[in-house]
Amino acid sequence: MNQEIIRHYDLLIEENNDPFRDPPALRRYMSGWDGDAFWDALALGPSKSVLEIGVGTGRLAAQVAPRCGRLTGIDLSPKTIERARENLKEYPNITLVCGDFTAYAFQETFDAVYASLTMMHFADKRGVIEKAAALLNPGGLLCLSLDKNRSEWIDMGARRVKIYPDDPEQTAAWMTAAGLRVTVTSEMPFAHIVAGEKRK
Repeated sequence: MNQEIIRHYDLLIEENNDPFRDPPALRRYMSGWDGDAFWDALALGPSKSVLEIGVGTGRLAAQVAPRCGRLTGIDLSPKTIERARENLKEYPNITLVCGDFTAYAFQETFDAVYASLTMMHFADKRGVIEKAAALLNPGGLLCLSLDKNRSEWIDMGARRVKIYPDDPEQTAAWMTAAGLRVTVTSEMPFAHIVAGEKRK
């Protein structure tokens, strides 16, 4: 499955599909997944260390980096990470990693972990939440934007990619089971926001 996802996102770069470079109208549309409610839930600050799961080409990272101390972004697609390095070169506090979040051996913990339009790619959602929770410092936040779309496929016409729809109530339950206190469950136009804090 990972190879299928990697190929899909590599092809998007080859097709010059880069959300970082979207025109203003499309950026406003994308904020339907991670606008004000998402930023409020994430509660960034200038001293915080942050991890983005599925950093893509840096659309969100460019907004997070000025609001935190340091940001690590991980993504499966080599071409996507290459484009992100180009897009985000002005931010010295960003580290980008090409790898599988579920398998990557992180050498640090974080004050916040977030993902937007990423959880749909994971079949083992509980495992992802447990790993993210384990990577949080005490008092740290996990913030997820979950696509409301219930389709099991990304359909690009000539290619289809299998995805796994998210359930916000189940996500909140898995956060609780992973030792997080759920702090936010809210709706945006195209997404559910679920956030949880690691107990101190």
